[in-house]
Amino acid sequence: MTVPPFDLSVQLSDLGDELEHAVLDVLRSGQYIGGPVIQGFEKAFASFCSSEHAIGCNSGTDALVLALRGLGVGPGDEVITASFSFFATAEAISAVGAKPVFVDVDPQTYLIDLEQMEAAITPATKALLPVHLFGRPVDMEALSAIARRHQLLVIEDCAQATGASWAGRPVGSWGDAGCFSFFPTKNLGAAGDGGAVTCQDAELAQRIRELAVHGMPRRYLHTNLGYNSRLDALQAAVLTVKLPRLNGWLERRRAVAARYQDALATRQGVQLPDAGPEGHSWNQFVVRVPACDAGSVA
Repeated sequence: MTVPPFDLSVQLSDLGDELEHAVLDVLRSGQYIGGPVIQGFEKAFASFCSSEHAIGCNSGTDALVLALRGLGVGPGDEVITASFSFFATAEAISAVGAKPVFVDVDPQTYLIDLEQMEAAITPATKALLPVHLFGRPVDMEALSAIARRHQLLVIEDCAQATGASWAGRPVGSWGDAGCFSFFPTKNLGAAGDGGAVTCQDAELAQRIRELAVHGMPRRYLHTNLGYNSRLDALQAAVLTVKLPRLNGWLERRRAVAARYQDALATRQGVQLPDAGPEGHSWNQFVVRVPACDAGSVA
């Protein structure tokens, strides 16, 4: 039997009627860009992340670009990040003209090695960009202490970690900005692309909001070079239906991960993921095997 890595149609059996009504309501309203559906989702997502502000955008990649731009990161700056992450992490840093400085990850957690991160800081370093990979949160207390010692910005890559937390505090609420992806395979997935930036600072939120709409503080007044990076109302409607279920889905993921841990504990040649002290959101359950045909240890 072939088991697919993802079956996105499963949620439809539980949410089909609500999703249909939500999407049809948007279609009937005629307001597909901006408006109350977007505002309602942003408010709810900010609350979920224990943040004052959430700004919807069209992808997790754009969330990173918008956060970096909003915080003034650009040419001549260095941003320290993990060497093991999806391409978009480094791509976003390069896209704003800054230099990504790669630091290796811990082989047990796959998260950035904080001692090596601090050692990589130079006078050109402007920001630290930790990646909460596979849903496993970085130790944000220790990382925040490093940032304070060196007066650096912190931008969290939360693309794979919606719903994760460290020390009881959601990822995306620790740094100057948190960057999320709503790609369909994420824990909170849209019916297409989507993303969001969370932050606590109202001025930063306004800058990011303007950058996401062509640098436009009000209609047809453009004060900056921005992007066409809005989250549309149809995706916001889908996400609004799903968000109240997310905590339940996360509990289910944690239960399944625990079952995998128990079932595979004695399997030779398989290194299981480190769950960490708490707060893992298990976007993926990743195992390591020796350099061989993975099928031989199945």
